[in-house]
Amino acid sequence: MDSSEKAAATSSPRGRPPRGRPPKLQRNARNGVGKGGEKTPHMAALILARGGSKGIPLKNIKHLAGVPLIGWVLRAAQDAGVFQSIWVSTDHDEIEKVAKQCGAQVHRRSSEVSKDSSTSLDAISEFLSYHNEVDIVGNIQATSPCLHPSDLQKVAEMIREDGYDSVFSVVRRHQFRWSEIQKGVNEVTEPLNLNPAKRPRRQDWDGELYENGSFYFAKRHLIEMGYLQGGKMAYYEMRAEHSVDIDVDIDWPIAEQRVLRYGYFGKEKLKEIKLLVCNIDGCLTNGHIYVSGNQEEIISYDVRDSIGISLLKKSNIEVRLISERACSKQTLSSLKLDLRMEIGISNKLAVVDEWRKEMGLCWKEVAYLGNEVSDEECLKKAGMSGVPADACSIAQKAAGYICKCSGGRGAIREFAEHIFLLVEKVNSCQK
Repeated sequence: MDSSEKAAATSSPRGRPPRGRPPKLQRNARNGVGKGGEKTPHMAALILARGGSKGIPLKNIKHLAGVPLIGWVLRAAQDAGVFQSIWVSTDHDEIEKVAKQCGAQVHRRSSEVSKDSSTSLDAISEFLSYHNEVDIVGNIQATSPCLHPSDLQKVAEMIREDGYDSVFSVVRRHQFRWSEIQKGVNEVTEPLNLNPAKRPRRQDWDGELYENGSFYFAKRHLIEMGYLQGGKMAYYEMRAEHSVDIDVDIDWPIAEQRVLRYGYFGKEKLKEIKLLVCNIDGCLTNGHIYVSGNQEEIISYDVRDSIGISLLKKSNIEVRLISERACSKQTLSSLKLDLRMEIGISNKLAVVDEWRKEMGLCWKEVAYLGNEVSDEECLKKAGMSGVPADACSIAQKAAGYICKCSGGRGAIREFAEHIFLLVEKVNSCQK
């Protein structure tokens, strides 16, 4: 970078905009119209999702808190409203399928840029060679599930209005660094960013900025020169709690807890769940029906699910059952779950809507666990929706949460835990 570029990169304090600047662009960005009616440069979100992840196989589509990992950043990109197009670059059929289900367009990358030795810049350059309409690329990492739309909106403003050529994400850390000593070398370590005689308290030290890898935005001309960072350059400081990188946080359960607490769940505010409606066949049961010699219907269920139902009821969450099939009420009553149910229902949405109105609830206060095509509309309407791991593809596409457990094998208990975690999130937000 020459001296003029260095000067440009520091034209605002610390190379970043003031905190709290309201985003101005999201309203018209998708129409390609800027202020005054002029054509807005085409900004494309691009998520690179190669199939050959070494650390965690197919990590990019592994479910994190019930959502494919890539789905978290795609939701943030879509709701930011600043991109004319949103793409996933992949070489894998399953990733392509999930990306399309999440509403993204797919660029099938070549084998030349899908190798272990291929760089992000290689894949982005190939993408641009196929898409002449794109002027700015927002390369968003699939492994940053706590990304929020507001971050992307502010960065888009920095590029479009403040004239930066490249902006990348950083996080502030308060960590003291020491020089590394090679094994077998008789040397002493030296402090790199502190005076041991005057160790500062955390509150007295600004800390240091580190790239966190959440995103890299750059203009086409810079990428074509072989750079993702350069020209008039700035960083964007993300909140520490939003800086979660699954490449580092390989302990998946811990990452899930972070996402449930700090992740982005959509435009509408979460509401506390008051009613859970659960399909019987394939959710409460595994869908298998056994018939005795006396022509009596026999079904099986998982004790874990009955415990989950009991816990929900203790938390003042009403649980009701529904079925398209005319199940045996005698068999179901023998389970002693003490739940209201409707069977032989062809229009499940109408029944659930009636229950909702009867309880004086909005749809955001209703959770639904289904597994079949007949559950699709209820899954789409409910404020919280889930399906067992073995649900049909149409139901999975409509659901917000996909359980690890199958129907009749603990899916209700798992979904109950998910409800409790989100209720906790609602309560923490209210506080």
